[in-house]
Amino acid sequence: MTRVAAIDCGTNSIRLLVAEVSPGTGELVELDRRMTIVRLGRGVDRTGRLAPEALERTFAACRAYAAVIKEHGAEHLRFVATSASRDAENRDEFVRGVLDILGVEPEVVTGDQEAEFSFTGATRELAGRQDLHRPFLVVDIGGGSTEFVVGDAHVRAARSVDVGCVRMTERHLVHGGVVSDPPSEEQIAAMRADIEAALDLAEETVPLREARTLVGLAGSVTTVSAIAQDLPAYDSAAIHHSRVSHDRVREITEWLLRSTHAERAAVPSMHPGRVDVIGAGALVLLSIMERIGAEEVVVSEHDILDGIAFRAAEDAEQKALLSRSDTV
Repeated sequence: MTRVAAIDCGTNSIRLLVAEVSPGTGELVELDRRMTIVRLGRGVDRTGRLAPEALERTFAACRAYAAVIKEHGAEHLRFVATSASRDAENRDEFVRGVLDILGVEPEVVTGDQEAEFSFTGATRELAGRQDLHRPFLVVDIGGGSTEFVVGDAHVRAARSVDVGCVRMTERHLVHGGVVSDPPSEEQIAAMRADIEAALDLAEETVPLREARTLVGLAGSVTTVSAIAQDLPAYDSAAIHHSRVSHDRVREITEWLLRSTHAERAAVPSMHPGRVDVIGAGALVLLSIMERIGAEEVVVSEHDILDGIAFRAAEDAEQKALLSRSDTV
């Protein structure tokens, strides 16, 4: 087992996983997992730049994570940055800040690389399940983009498209500088049309309808599961590998899109940072399920972060092998 740290920095949140990992057996023992809402991508779709205050929120989280990594004595760190930092003109500022704080340069990965990480993290532990049929369609609904990956033991096709809960909210549900509360039918229709166009784009390269099991990742999907189970608080153990039917996803999405900010904030399992964007994220999930005819979604708490951790452990093992080889 190799002790590693993995950081996933997305449009809406930055997350840390410290774990003992065995790439050979697919075993991952979680030591510390945490998330901070930093909204790094706020305004990027409109301005093309990372805002100074968003960068500072992200750097503050990095400083806190550096202390956790040191406390656990992780041997190897891999930092992956996704949609917002891909799109920003000033991403070099972001890269320099992370390097100064954590001592590693963030990998600003492509959408296809992001999809590979997500698939690895979500499916390694599902490989032996007899009740889940292949191929899998892994869907990672982020803040700025959504990744689609179809595969069996390995990835067959992957595509990232620019629809996510933050991007859709900012593009369609903001009026006069504030999020509509609740949005109008016209706003919802425009958002739905945007999502459908993105699904058309994804289907150009990924055979979405060939999937026999839909696996949903990230905060929008896990929050829908928490609401479906009426959890008194966010409970990762209850959410991980839960199943939510299409009808229940539709009911929840419709409620989220007609509810007020106060009503959504009152949901006990709702993270405060998701209150304004969860309606858009749920609509992305519902649209995917309707497109492929999925009767249910299998919800996974293991996602791109776990995939990054597996790759970090593989990197560490490779370095150790090279070191022994050089010694010999």
